Amino acid sequence: MTVRPATTADLGTVADIYAHYVRSGVATFEVDPPTRDELSSRLGGVTAVGLPYLVAEIDGQVAGYAYCAPWKTRPAYRFTVEDSVYVAPHATGRGIGGALLDALLDHCAAAGIRQVIAVIVDADATGSLTLHRQRGFVDAGRLSAVGFKHGRWLDTILLQRTL
Repeated sequence: MTVRPATTADLGTVADIYAHYVRSGVATFEVDPPTRDELSSRLGGVTAVGLPYLVAEIDGQVAGYAYCAPWKTRPAYRFTVEDSVYVAPHATGRGIGGALLDALLDHCAAAGIRQVIAVIVDADATGSLTLHRQRGFVDAGRLSAVGFKHGRWLDTILLQRTL
C-alpha cells in the first residue's frame, strides 16, 4: 500500500468511491454525488490552505482517500480541522483507513494543526468509531437528529484529537 497526495487524475476513482457512500449509506449527509468538477474544486480548496488530501493505492489502484478541511471559516478556528476518510467498498478490512488517518494526522501536525474533529454518523459506524478511537480520538459530544437521509433521522457523534 502507498499513501500519497491526491491529484486531479485520481478524482474519477475518488468520485466513484464517494458516490457509493452518498447513494447507499449515511457516512455522508450529501444526497447527490458531487460532480468531478466539484471534487476538483474541493481538492484545490483543501490543498490551497496547506491541508492534506491523500489517496491510498494498492497495486497501483486508488483504494481509498482522505482529507482534512477547515472546521469553521472564522479565523479563531484556523488550527482546527475536520477529517474525512473513505475506503472503496471492495478494499475494506485491509488497513487502508488506518494508513490514511495516520498519514492525515502526521500531515496536520506538520502543518501546525492543533485539533482534529471527526463527525461520525451514529448508524452502522462501528468501524469509523473504532478507527478514530484507536488513534486517540475521544468522544466530544453528540448531536441528535441533525440529518435526515434514506427516510430516517440521524445523530452524529463528535470525536476530537489534540495533536
